[in-house]
Amino acid sequence: MKRGKLRVLLGAAPGVGKTYEMLEEGRRLAEDGRDVVIAVVETHGRAATAALMEGLPGVPRTVVSHRGVELSDMDLEGVLERSPEIALVDELAHTNAPGLRHPKRWQDVADLLDAGIDVITTVNVQHIESLGGVVEQITGVAQRETVPDAVVRDADQIEVVDLSPQSLRDRLSAGLVYPAERIDAALSNYFRLGNLTALRELALLWLADEVDSALKSYRAEHGIEGAWQARERVVVALTGGSEGETLLRRGARIAARSAGGELLAVHVSSQDGLVSGDPGALAAQRALVESLGGTYHQVVGDDIPRALVDFARSVNATQLVIGVSRRGRLATLLTGPGIGATVIRESGDIDVHIVTHDAAGDRFPLPRLSGGALSVRRRVLGFALALIGGPLLTWLLVSLRSEDTITTDVLAYQLLVVLVSLVGGIWPAVFAAVMSGFTLNYFFVAPYYTVSVADPRNVWALILYVVIAVLVSFIVDRAARAARSARRAAAEAELLANVAGSVLRGESAVPALISRTRESLGLAGVRLVDADGTVVATDGEPVRDGRYEAVTVARRNGGPPAMLELHGHVLDASERRLIDAVAAQLSAALEHSDLTATARQAGALAETDQVRTALLSAVSHDLRRPLAAAVAAVGGLRAAGPNLSREDRVELVATADESLATLSALVTDLLDVSRVQAGVLAVSLQPVDCAGVVLAALDELDGGPDRFELALDPDLPLVEADPVLLQRVLVNVLANAARHSPAGSRVRVSTSRLGRTAEIRVIDHGTGVSPERRDDMFVPFQRLGDTDNTAGLGLGLALSKGFTEGMGGTLAPEDTPGGGLTMVIALPVADAIPTEERSLP
Repeated sequence: MKRGKLRVLLGAAPGVGKTYEMLEEGRRLAEDGRDVVIAVVETHGRAATAALMEGLPGVPRTVVSHRGVELSDMDLEGVLERSPEIALVDELAHTNAPGLRHPKRWQDVADLLDAGIDVITTVNVQHIESLGGVVEQITGVAQRETVPDAVVRDADQIEVVDLSPQSLRDRLSAGLVYPAERIDAALSNYFRLGNLTALRELALLWLADEVDSALKSYRAEHGIEGAWQARERVVVALTGGSEGETLLRRGARIAARSAGGELLAVHVSSQDGLVSGDPGALAAQRALVESLGGTYHQVVGDDIPRALVDFARSVNATQLVIGVSRRGRLATLLTGPGIGATVIRESGDIDVHIVTHDAAGDRFPLPRLSGGALSVRRRVLGFALALIGGPLLTWLLVSLRSEDTITTDVLAYQLLVVLVSLVGGIWPAVFAAVMSGFTLNYFFVAPYYTVSVADPRNVWALILYVVIAVLVSFIVDRAARAARSARRAAAEAELLANVAGSVLRGESAVPALISRTRESLGLAGVRLVDADGTVVATDGEPVRDGRYEAVTVARRNGGPPAMLELHGHVLDASERRLIDAVAAQLSAALEHSDLTATARQAGALAETDQVRTALLSAVSHDLRRPLAAAVAAVGGLRAAGPNLSREDRVELVATADESLATLSALVTDLLDVSRVQAGVLAVSLQPVDCAGVVLAALDELDGGPDRFELALDPDLPLVEADPVLLQRVLVNVLANAARHSPAGSRVRVSTSRLGRTAEIRVIDHGTGVSPERRDDMFVPFQRLGDTDNTAGLGLGLALSKGFTEGMGGTLAPEDTPGGGLTMVIALPVADAIPTEERSLP
C-alpha cells in the first residue's frame, strides 16, 4: 500500500492562524472533489475557526473517562475505518488521553500515513523537541508536549503560517485568540513583543535548515557540484595551531554580515591516524566555534587543499578562511606553492580569505640593524653551497677535462665563487675561493693530482680568486645593509604615522600606542604606569626579572609624569629615537584623556546644576505653598485668641495639620532622592509576598474596587525585596496611574512569573507616554507637562526607579494594548523560601 503524504503547517506561536489555514485548505480540496475529513480540530472557542468547520465531514471524537473526568480525543480507529483520502489533524504534539492506542497524537498520524491516508496537521515551533530548551530560555515556559524533529522533517511539505508579532498581539487584544480574562496575562508574559519576534525568527531559521537539507539532497541527486549561494556559509580551516582563534573570529565576523550566515570549522587529519596539530588547541577552538554559534567538523585526507575544497563544496560554502603560510620564501621556492595557493586555484566560485596571524610573525616588526648584514641562515646556506656545489662541479668538469678546457674550468669555478658570495657573504666566498683554487691546481693543472705552486701564475690565480670573492661579498653585504636600512626606514615611517594617527582615536589611543610599540620593536612587554602606580595600559608579558628600561612621559598640563616601561631586549640608538617620538605622542594622548575626563566632570556638574536649579524652582513654589498655608493658619489661631469660634479653630488646625503633613512628605521625598543619587540608599532585602505589599499600598491610597482591579497570581513565589521600599514604589506608581486614568476606568494590577523573575504590572488606559519621552519620566522634578501643583515635585517615578534598582530589580514602561501605559516592576524570585513561610511585610 502506498504511504500517505504528510503536510505540516508550522507556526511561531498560538493564534497565528494554523488551524484556520488548515480548514481553509480542507474546504478548497473538498470543493475540488477530494474526500476530506476532519479527524480532530481544536477551536479553543474561536468563532471564526468553528465557522470554517461547517460543511466539512468529520469523525466523532472518542470519549475516555479518567479519574472521574471525561476526556475527548481523536478516534483513530474511526478515522481508519472511514479511510478518507485526506485527514485534517490539529495539534500534532498533543498528548492523548490515557487508555488510547498511542500516548501521542503524532503516533496516531503515523498510523494514518501507513494506511495510505494523506494528513494535513499543525504544530507550533515551541513543540519541536530540539527547540524546547531554546524556547524555555526565551519565554520562561517549559514545554511538556513535544514532537520529535524527525517526525516533522520527514513531512512531504512544511509550510510556515506567518504573522507579524504586532499583528498577533493586536489579534490577542481584540479577543480573537484567548478569552477576555486571559488577554492581559498572555500579553504580559508569553506574548511579549520580544518573545514573539524571537519565536518567529526561530521558526523561520528551523525551516531554513530544513530547506537547506532538501537543497543538498537535490544537488546530490542531480550531480550539481557548483555552490548555490542561497545564504552565506563560511568554512574556517583549522590546523591546530595558535592562529585558530584569530581565524575563527574573522570567519564569525564574515558570517555575521548577512542574515542567516553560518559558520563551520574544519580540521583535516592525515589518513595514517597520526595527530596533526595540538589536540588541546583543537579542543579549545572547538569550544570557541560552538560558542560563536558554529559547528566543528573533522575530515581525513592526505591532500589537505583538496580535502578542504571538497568539504567546502559538500556544505555549499560561499567563503573559505585559511591562515597565511608560516613558510619562508626559500621553503616556498624549494617545495613549491603552499596550501593557500592550491586552495585558491581549486576553489572555483568559493571566495578564499587568507588571514594573517601571530604565528606568521608580527604584523610589521622593525628590522634589526645590529649584527651582520646577512643572517646566520644565509651564511650557513653559503657554506652549504660551497661544500655541495664544489664537488659536483669538480666531478662534472673532470669528466669533460682536456688541455683546451682550462679557461672554461677557471670561469666555472669563478662563477661558483660569485654565487656563494651572493648567498652567504664574505666568509663563505673566501672559503669557496680557497677551495676552488686548490681544486683547480690539483685536478686541472699539470702535473695532475698534485698541489704545486712552483709556477707563480698559480699563486696569482689563487690570490685573484680570494680578491674577487672579497669584492663581490663586500658588494653583497653593502646591498643587504642598504636594503635592510630601507626596510627599517619604511617601518619607522609606518610606525610614526600609526603613532601620530592613533592620537585621533580618542580613548583607545594609549592602548593602541602601547600595543603598536611592542609589536614594532619586537619587545616582550610594554606598559605605561602613572605617577601613583596605576597601570594606564599594558601589552605583552609582565616583567619577570625586574629588569626593564624606563622612559619618562611628561604631561603637558604640568601634572606628574608617567613612566613607559619596556623589556625584552636592549634598545639601540635608532630604537631610542623612535621611543622618544612615541613618548611625545603618549604625552598628547594622556592630555587628551585628561581633557576628556575633565569634560565628563564638567558635564556631570552641569547636570547637577540643572537638578539644583529645578530643586530651587520646586522649593520656591511647591514648598512655599504648604508652608505659607501652615503659617497663615497658625497666625490666625494666635491673632483671634479666645474670640475664635470652635468651628473656625478646628478648620484652622486641620489646615495647619494638612499643610505640615504635605511639607513633611515633600521634604522626605527630597531626602530620599538625594540618597538615591548619592548611592547611599539603605536596602534590607528579604523574601516578600507581592500580594501583601500590593494590598498594603492600596490601603495607603484608600483604593477600592471602583478605582483598582486586581489579578494576582496565587502561585507567585516570594521575591527578594525590601518591603518598605517596595510599598513606596507601588504607592507612587499606583497613584500616578490613577491620576492619569480617564474617569470611570480602573487601574489593573496583575502579578506573574517569567523564569526567575516576578513581575508586578500596573496597567492604566490613559493617554500613555510616547517612546521618545519615556526616559524623561524618571528624571527628578519632571511631570511631563502636568500643571497640577498638588501633584508634588515630580519625584515619584524617579524615586520608584531608584528604589527598584536598589533592590536589584527594574522599573520599565510599556504600551497598554488599546492605549495607555503599563509600568512593569520586575524583581528576582526567592526560590529557596518555602511557600508556607510567606508573611506580609
